Amino acid sequence: MKSVRQLWSSALAAVLSVVALGACSDAGTEQTLVMGTSADYPPYEFIDTSGGEEEIVGFDIDIARAIAAELDTDLKIENRPFDDLIPALQAKSVDFVMAGMSPTAERRELVDFTDIYYKAESIILTRQGQRADSPAALAGQKVGVQAGSIQAEAAAEQLPEAELVELEAIGEIVQAVKAGELDAAVIESTVAKSYTAANPDLNFETPFDAGTEGSAIALPKGSDDLERFNEILKQLQDDGEIERLIQKWFG
Repeated sequence: MKSVRQLWSSALAAVLSVVALGACSDAGTEQTLVMGTSADYPPYEFIDTSGGEEEIVGFDIDIARAIAAELDTDLKIENRPFDDLIPALQAKSVDFVMAGMSPTAERRELVDFTDIYYKAESIILTRQGQRADSPAALAGQKVGVQAGSIQAEAAAEQLPEAELVELEAIGEIVQAVKAGELDAAVIESTVAKSYTAANPDLNFETPFDAGTEGSAIALPKGSDDLERFNEILKQLQDDGEIERLIQKWFG
């Protein structure tokens, strides 16, 4: 039979073991950054299956990995619908968001944004032979936009006579244009270029002013990490790394 002292020693050891296990778990959590994205937006982020397995790759992914390396942390990527990304950030389900996201005034009320790391233009996507030479030509037409995107907001303001159709994924929008279910779509030009490269029956020559500032990283409101993220982005720009990635993914 164990003595009282032995029983207390065993109990203390058990408590210390649980505490140590909890500390290791917390430390492991601190060593992993969780990135929220919507992987249907090539070349920013998309699912690549060329290696035999699904892997999320792209411009934003490479920048996120560079940031994680600077912070000496692992990176976990969560794929969600674009419209769910800010709510996920607010709920602390993810640590930051990169999805070619523009820092609009409405979004700034909900989350914090880093400095801009890339700026691109928006365009009108149509089928070949059905060009829209200007936004005005879309009056009375069915126009696809991604739910929650800057293009959806701009189209709602600039195309009052068009029938706007919001879909979650860019791929859905492109396929709907190809199938004739949509007359046109308003999406970012670099994304359109990626899709039209594999779909020569599509056209994306007409510009559309979405009033975007460019792409930035979204962080929780009041985040202590904002300054550090900006420092790393500046370093990546000064070192020429972002320009190298622009050439890699945008040509």
